[in-house]
Amino acid sequence: MTTQPEQILENNLVTQLVALGYKKVEIVDEVSMLSNLKAQLEKHNKVTLSEQDFKQVLNYINKGSIFDRAKILRDRVPYVNDKGENKTIELINQIHWCRNEYQVTQQITIEGKYKNRYDVTILINGLPLVQIELKRRGLELKEAFNQINRYERHSFGAGAGLFQFIQLFVISNGVNTKYYANSPIKARSFKQTFYWTDTKNKLITQLADFSEIFLEPCHVSKMICKYVVMNESGRYLMVLRPYQFYAVEAIIDTVKTTTKNGYIWHTTGSGKTLTSFKTSQILTQMPQVHKVVFVVDRKDLDYQTTKEFNSFSKGSIDGTNDTSTLVKQLTGDAKLIVTTMQKLNTAVTKSRHIKKMESLRDKRVVFIFDECHRSQFGKTHEAIKGFFENSQMFGFTGTPIFEDNAGKNEYGKRTTAMLFNKDLHKYVITDAIRDENVLKFSVEYIQTFKKKDGIQDIEVEAIDEKEVMEAPERLDAITNFIITNHNRKTHSREFTAIFCVSNVDTLIKYYNLFQQKKEAGEHNLRIATIFSYNANEDDKEAVGDTWADDEFASPPELGRRMAAEPSASYGTAEKNQHTREYLEGFIGDYNKMFATNYSTKDSQSFYNYYNDIAKRVKHKQVDILLVVNMFLTGFDSKSLNTIYVDKNLRYHGLIQAYSRTNRILNELKSQGNIVAFRNLKERTDEAIGLFSNLNAKDEIIMQPYEEYVLKMNAAFIALLQIAPTVNSVNNLKDEEEELAFAKAFRELMRLKNILSTFTEFTFDDLSVNEQTFEDYKSKYLDLYDKVKSHDAKEKVSILQDIDFELELIHRDEINVSYILKLLAKLKDATPKDKEKQEKAIYDIIAGDTRLRSKRELIEKFINEHLTLIEDSEDIGDEFANFISIEKMRAIKDLSDKEDLDATKLEKVIGDYLFTEKKPLRDDIVDLMNKRPSLKKRKTKSERVTSKILKFVDTYINGIQN
Repeated sequence: MTTQPEQILENNLVTQLVALGYKKVEIVDEVSMLSNLKAQLEKHNKVTLSEQDFKQVLNYINKGSIFDRAKILRDRVPYVNDKGENKTIELINQIHWCRNEYQVTQQITIEGKYKNRYDVTILINGLPLVQIELKRRGLELKEAFNQINRYERHSFGAGAGLFQFIQLFVISNGVNTKYYANSPIKARSFKQTFYWTDTKNKLITQLADFSEIFLEPCHVSKMICKYVVMNESGRYLMVLRPYQFYAVEAIIDTVKTTTKNGYIWHTTGSGKTLTSFKTSQILTQMPQVHKVVFVVDRKDLDYQTTKEFNSFSKGSIDGTNDTSTLVKQLTGDAKLIVTTMQKLNTAVTKSRHIKKMESLRDKRVVFIFDECHRSQFGKTHEAIKGFFENSQMFGFTGTPIFEDNAGKNEYGKRTTAMLFNKDLHKYVITDAIRDENVLKFSVEYIQTFKKKDGIQDIEVEAIDEKEVMEAPERLDAITNFIITNHNRKTHSREFTAIFCVSNVDTLIKYYNLFQQKKEAGEHNLRIATIFSYNANEDDKEAVGDTWADDEFASPPELGRRMAAEPSASYGTAEKNQHTREYLEGFIGDYNKMFATNYSTKDSQSFYNYYNDIAKRVKHKQVDILLVVNMFLTGFDSKSLNTIYVDKNLRYHGLIQAYSRTNRILNELKSQGNIVAFRNLKERTDEAIGLFSNLNAKDEIIMQPYEEYVLKMNAAFIALLQIAPTVNSVNNLKDEEEELAFAKAFRELMRLKNILSTFTEFTFDDLSVNEQTFEDYKSKYLDLYDKVKSHDAKEKVSILQDIDFELELIHRDEINVSYILKLLAKLKDATPKDKEKQEKAIYDIIAGDTRLRSKRELIEKFINEHLTLIEDSEDIGDEFANFISIEKMRAIKDLSDKEDLDATKLEKVIGDYLFTEKKPLRDDIVDLMNKRPSLKKRKTKSERVTSKILKFVDTYINGIQN
């Protein structure tokens, strides 16, 4: 047998789980499930529950969202017994997580909106806490993921809602197996599903191997009890990835068994905040630990980390606004403290604070240092170690300091290992890319002047860098390059970019060039900038020299200048004053652009400006952020995908800067784009060699353009084998063939998505021309529409669970306004060009997911109205009138066909537009002039709801764009 049917896979898994210690139980529906739950809770709590007692328990736990139930699971459930006594029972033993009751069952049937039958369910104390969905070998895991989402919509919340207690999902096709935390559908992403690994990050993908380790009763309980994190601000569950789990376990074990220090090397972007939070949280629960102090090296990270820690666990920490507050927390009851290196240094070096903290000298205080490669190499480290005599220190870093990239200070060359002993767990960039936790980099080196006598860009430093690298012609050419290619790099500004330059003088020149070209109408990019006022300061971060103890300069207390943070000098030197005036002017431009009121008048206003820029970059309101050092480390924005580089980066400075671009977001963001206007190839290779190994370069850097051309051509040949012509898609004989076509064209889209970001991309290099690609895309979207229509029916299609990845098709520049401009051109076109332009318009409509619903409308407008309009400038107004009439006609048509009250219908549509919440069934029934019988009510209300949503999609969404 070449493929393994799901049933065999399922039976084998159940047999394996029984061997691991689960008791197999036959549960067919909710009735038998509730009966089993009562028996298991009685057994676990060593009590007997009367029917009335159990009814109270059910009433108490059957409420709220997935998040609410996760909290209920971790609390005791109250009830009043038959004697009138107040009692409580436990749903799960979190302290001794192995001491719970474990069962496994399969094929439970629950009927909600539709009847669903689930594959394998793990019950702990009778509650379904782990749900496993299996697909036969050869099918995509994403199909199992999408199937679980359907179950969530259709039946998980039905009846007593016990399946809303699920903490973890496991999806597998036998060969590949992943796990993820339960959350509302909107908070779920296939990008947040994880493979399990061993401690060396070796993947464990086979279902049997995964089950042996991950689903072992004690381990799966430990994951649920200790390593599922409830995000309070987002109200969803998170679960640690394997490398995060191993890092936390390693630190906990070190604290339990030794007094040694250690560090965690987890690559940038791998989620160190969550790892450090979970470490801190568990350490605070250990009786031998007096306090846990989490230390950051910048004021903005102090606020950010406090906010993130409190989002994981509300009220877990208070911020330390000043050193006095920190001293109060250190000497008070707070077990977990987040503070900055600067405040901590002041606390242990100033006599007024030392007196208050004498009692802490011999206490077991555990310090966790964030980004320990940046700030742990000067006097501060010695001062902390000298005061807290019984402390343990742990560091987190994505780019450790080794001999090769170590700088010198008064203590000589110091490495991360010298300060923190050995690395307790390692997860490098190659691991993260393989696990799809971060993206690869696509690096383009753009030659910015012609070679002369064998001199290349990077060598110019030794001759006269300023004369050549800052030549006005070169800066102008680079500015023009960015303006020309920015939309290509950022997918029409779906993402944002950073432009880092070598010094403040050059930044000022670039900023002025962008502004001049904007005023001349050459672009409409939103450019912002921020820098410290010191012009031409030594570029230490670029070469890895980041540990001079200059972080305590005052004012302002904004962190260290070289670590990409908002620090500023308020000297009175003429040059500094001049630089500050420039920045003041640039902030003035920013204030006009965003109606804000920031300035450099004091440290707080500058700090507020810094925070506002960070927020706007994350929200895609700033297209390009011009910097020297700031934002090149420690700044995480998933919507940032490009960095333009005109400075000489090296070692951890280079990896940190590149890593601003490679956070995972969606299918459209396929890589982090690095556009280097200097020849950084050797330094890039050098940094990769240091922080992974040079042999892994192909795993980190995207292949060259030519390789993706070959892949695209091969993918097109594969597509032609399924559908030799565009029209042959219509003749695919069954859903299996349609599925094959969808997957083949999706691969073509993915490759085209990557290719389109290359500067040299043109369809001329491909076997498929642009028109043929668009024609196939139209057929692909027809298939998607067909699947979408299945969703309203009970019949299950094998196409329902495939992800069509429509974000790869979405193009912001195509909307109704754009179509109206094309209609104006069509109106004024010569008879010879009209047919060609009309076909182009229909092709665009067919190829855009948001315009397809409006196709009939636009065709009707072209055929019945366009020729009657005398002036093309009136097309916009005429189209608006046309839409208004068609909208009223559609409402009347819907009211007549479904026998609805038209006035109430308009109100329901208005409420939906305002709240963006689908109308409730009762609201729909209230529209009906004649109420259907209970038997028909559900079907009719669903049909009417579907028509209302289609009406909004056709006549309202995007029309005002």
